[in-house]
This record gives sequence, structure tokens and C-alpha cells, in this order.
Amino acid sequence: MQILIPILIVGGIGLLAGVILAAASVLMAVPKDEKAEALEALLPGANCGACGFSGCSGYARAMAEGKAQPGLCAPGGPKVAQACGELLGTGPVETVSKQATVRCLGSDDNADTRMDYVGIASCAAAQLLGGHTDCRFGCMGLGDCVAACAFEAIRVCNGLAQVDPEKCTGCGRCAEACPRGLIELAPKKRRAVVLCSNCDSARDTLRVCKVGCIGCGKCQRTCPVGAVTVANGLAAIDPAKCVGCGKCAAECPRKVIRLETM
Repeated sequence: MQILIPILIVGGIGLLAGVILAAASVLMAVPKDEKAEALEALLPGANCGACGFSGCSGYARAMAEGKAQPGLCAPGGPKVAQACGELLGTGPVETVSKQATVRCLGSDDNADTRMDYVGIASCAAAQLLGGHTDCRFGCMGLGDCVAACAFEAIRVCNGLAQVDPEKCTGCGRCAEACPRGLIELAPKKRRAVVLCSNCDSARDTLRVCKVGCIGCGKCQRTCPVGAVTVANGLAAIDPAKCVGCGKCAAECPRKVIRLETM
């Protein structure tokens, strides 16, 4: 009898705890949003944050609550946007696919380094020291953009980051990771791109890079639609105005303008 009493007490406590936990699970349960779950199932699950929300679940919840429109998912593209639009009943969704471009040609063959960097293999860390490349605007090639890309669309080759257009989804994480702001996101279309970010004088640019833009203005003068401007010694092309004629690329004496034909 003395043995049974402790057993009964322990059993009673366990039963009471079970009842309390069961009641708590019912009272404190978070109601499921079936629409949000259905929307999340349509998203690619990359959790890249390009939509401006905390991952795919956050974006799905925002769409379900009417706080966000479909079409913000860069990895999903038009297909996912259309599927989300059909589920929400919003009709056709217009999307603009974008691609990342590294605005630099400062590979090991074209630009030198001013010091041997032996610190943390990070562009952000090297930038704290002013960078180890002669060009203070150029790619440092330590791979912060590579680490940030969830789609293996970027690699560093010969000291220069390069984007694979077939793999790039335009999520923008690489652009956020680059401490020198060298990566540009622009709509996928036939357009010209200036692959340089150097704003130094022509003399200083020539000293540090074999192919850097010297701001000569030939591209600006030859553009028939006014898409090219030169300021602070650097040419810039407005992707919204560019018609992809290629005249600026043909005229550039430094061959730093490339015509994207995607």
C-alpha cells in the first residue's frame, strides 16, 4: 500500500500536467492561414529577401493579408507571379526580370594590387583597410558576392567577380553584399552597360587600370537617344532609355562598354 501511494501521486501529477498542456495547446494555438500556406507553397523557397519581406513565409503572409502584390519574387519570375495572381484573384501580373552585372573589368590582367592582403577573405574586411587593389573603386575579388548568392550565379575568376546570366535570378543579394557598390541590377533586355565604376580623373584611371573609363564623352556624343551621360569622369547608361543600338560600345576607345543581348 505504501508503494502504491507514490505511484498514484506521480500518475496524478502526470495526468494533470497532460490536461494542462492539452488545454494550453488549444488556447494558445496560432490559427493557420490556409491562403498564406497555399501562397508559400507556390514560392520557390529561396528565402532571399528580394521581395522586401522576411523570407518566403513573410511574403506569402503579406500577400494573403493584402499588404503586398504578387510579382515581387525575383527567383520565381513571371511563372510564380502569375500563379500567385490567379490564387489571389488579382488577374494578370506584370513583372520585369532583372539581372546583376558587375560594373568592373579590373581582373588581375587589367589592374594590379597595391599590397598583399592576408586578412579575412572578405571584401568588406579588406575595405576597412582601404582595399588592396590599385583602383579604389574596382572589384577586390574576395567573394562576398559569391557567399551571398543562393543560386551559385557568381564566381570569382582571375580576381574579378563574374555573373552567370543563366543562373542569376536578380534577387539583389550580391549587390547588397558588395562594399563598393559595383553590382548593378537592371532589366533583362538588349542594352549597353558601362563595366567600370572609377570616378577618378582620366590620368589616375589610366595609371591603375588598363581598361577603365576615362570619361572621354564619345559614348555620350554618339548615343542617338540620350541614354548616356558622363559625370565625374565616368560614363553611365540609363537602362530605361537605352535601345541597345550598340553605337556607344563601338565608339568607346577603352572597350569598357558591353552590349548585353540577353
